[in-house]
Amino acid sequence: MPRRGAVPKREIKADPKYGNVMVAQFINKLMMKGKKSLARRIFYDCCDIIEERTHQNPLQTFEQAVKNASPILEVKPRRVGGATYQVPVEVPEHRRLSLAMRWLIRTARGRPGKSMSAKLANELMDAAKGVGATIKRRDDTHRMAEANQAFAHYRW
Repeated sequence: MPRRGAVPKREIKADPKYGNVMVAQFINKLMMKGKKSLARRIFYDCCDIIEERTHQNPLQTFEQAVKNASPILEVKPRRVGGATYQVPVEVPEHRRLSLAMRWLIRTARGRPGKSMSAKLANELMDAAKGVGATIKRRDDTHRMAEANQAFAHYRW
């Protein structure tokens, strides 16, 4: 973290196919070792699979999945005296989206299956319905924040 001022946010260009900034962000998170064209191909194949199975707009499914996977509360450690407390705090909007995308990609990579695009499509469809490993992760985060509600007064 810099000592002087805040770091300016970089502007992310919309992706070429859908013209959506959130899709471009997701593709950037999906990318490994700088291979953006491969990440784009995986995501667009995933969208084709979603459209084929659900007969709906894949962007709506994607946005619903990210919205469902976004956490509202999380815990942050605060050191008070000699003890460290897990203090529940509200998650800022940019971190909310970032966490949801990261969790979706991580759980998709961990799924058994043939191709990454098929695994990602299954995970996005599950998250859009409100089920799956990503939604469980969000619920666990919320449950931990609610369990530590007694330490909310240490928030600053």
